[in-house]
Order: sequence, then C-alpha cells, then structure tokens
Amino acid sequence: MKSPARICAAVLALAAFSATAAAPWNLDALMQTLAAAAGGRVAFVERKHITLLDAPLVSRGEMRFTPPARLERLTREPAAESMVLDGDHLQIRRDGRALDLQLRNHPEAAAFIDSIRGTLAGDRDALERNFALSLAGDRQDWRLDLLPRDAKLAELVLRIHITGSDGRISLIEILQADGDRSELRLTPIDDSE
Repeated sequence: MKSPARICAAVLALAAFSATAAAPWNLDALMQTLAAAAGGRVAFVERKHITLLDAPLVSRGEMRFTPPARLERLTREPAAESMVLDGDHLQIRRDGRALDLQLRNHPEAAAFIDSIRGTLAGDRDALERNFALSLAGDRQDWRLDLLPRDAKLAELVLRIHITGSDGRISLIEILQADGDRSELRLTPIDDSE
C-alpha cells in the first residue's frame, strides 16, 4: 500500500503538470518560454531569395547566443565569415578584414538586429519598441509575426515571421520591401557530442 505522502506528492505533481499544460498560450507565455530557454548554439542554413537571381544564395554555419546581448554568427559555407554582435558593437570579419560598427549610428540596422536578439532573449519590450507583434498557433507549433512600427524600417523590412516549438526557434523568415526574402532555418546542436 502506498503511503499518504506519496499519494499527495503524485497528486501535486499531476496538478502542476495539468496547470502547465492548461496555461494560456499568448505573447507573455512565449516570451517567458524563450527567456527560460535563452542561450546556446544552433546550426543554420540560410537561403536568400533575391529577385534578380534565378536561384537562392545558400549559406551554412553556426550561431551562438549568450544572453542578454551577445550573438555570434559563424558562416562556414560558401565562404568563411564571422559576425559578432555584443551590445551595441557589431564586428564582421571576412577575408582577413574587419568592419566595426556602432549600432547607435545605424538605427534601422539596430532595430532589425534587435528583432532577432529580442526574440532569442524573450524580450517583449525590446521587440515592441520597433515592431507590432502577433502570435498564432499553440505551444508546440507557434508563429510570431513582427510588423515594423517605424516608416523608415518599413522601407527595408515588410514583415518578419518567426516559427518554433516551445522555447525553440526553427525558422526566421524576413520579407524585405524590395521583394527579396531570406529564410534562416535553425537546428539545435547537441553539446554532448
């Protein structure tokens, strides 16, 4: 026969699980889930669809996010390139040369970059500074749409679609005002290997 303490523990565990499963799925829940899962490494495949080209440009590599503000993108194919965003500083290295930028001097670029970094960090305030947000789907299959609030940003980006499951982002699609678009597919990297 089971002890009353074990029965109580089982009932409490079941109640906690039921409460989590029944919790409403909304922007706050998504942001909390992303914030709790923030950080780590993913492999990426990016396809840039440029209207003047017959086929997409494809690049592959790895991205690393260290909350709250460090994002690294290490491209391996078709050519080695590194992009490191740390706070307000962006450095791009390619072919032995480096380009350094302060994002405060490039507000549209900063808003665009913060859309990615803000999503990875689960920072709703950062996202809502520059975008109107809408969420569709459920915890296991969600889609977050970001629409630019600022007219200058809207001249560059029409919409950003971000899809995922629970605290994992699987796709970031950027639709540009000039008709170009990019799809960034993210796949978790198993750090135990």
